Amino acid sequence: MNAPSVSLRELRWAGACYLAIIALGLWGEAFVRASLVVPGDAAATAQQIAAHPLLWRSGLVGDFLMQVLDIPVIVMMWRLLRPVNEPLALTATALNLVQTCVLVANRVQLLLPLDAVSGPMAAAFPPAQREALALLAVQLHGQGFGIGLIFFGFACLIRGALIAHSRLLPPVLGWLLALAGVGYLLNSFALLLWPPLAAQLFPWVLMPALVGETALALHLLLRRRALTRLPCSAPPAAG
Repeated sequence: MNAPSVSLRELRWAGACYLAIIALGLWGEAFVRASLVVPGDAAATAQQIAAHPLLWRSGLVGDFLMQVLDIPVIVMMWRLLRPVNEPLALTATALNLVQTCVLVANRVQLLLPLDAVSGPMAAAFPPAQREALALLAVQLHGQGFGIGLIFFGFACLIRGALIAHSRLLPPVLGWLLALAGVGYLLNSFALLLWPPLAAQLFPWVLMPALVGETALALHLLLRRRALTRLPCSAPPAAG
């Protein structure tokens, strides 16, 4: 049994979107928020955000663009892996969609720091309270981000296993993607269960995710052949 082919243009489009997601994620987390948020210092964080509102907003815009680009990648991964094992591919798709919804809702918290330090209602609160609210919103966003990545971590595990045991892509890409899923899950559960451990593990625990997802995105973008007559390696359903 074979599934319809996936064109080279579709594969490259998915790879380009995936690379854009990685770049936008690094911009928001590793550049914007890492440069403006001072861990444990509410006053310094509020001052930084108030002094660079456009930079803060650019990170938020990049975050939302990242979630928009999630959709074509999710669709392509579903089309790519459905012939391997449709129930598992659908499970990974659902997990990825839940992650995207959680992250979109979670991004709204990043508007609170701006409103707290420079919004029209800021004068209604004492400075110390405004600063505490701004830092609390940033911390809650980080926890919400970790919750969303639990769903994505399991999606990566499933997709990695499907890729590794199929004839669609090089198996090493599957194992790297599965390792990325393990990294996401370790980071998220450490964040929820033992925050001091999460602080020690970050960002090294997420390095496999950066390597695995970047390798997959580059392979899709630079691939020279389409995937035709996709093999269906899943065993027939019983009954």
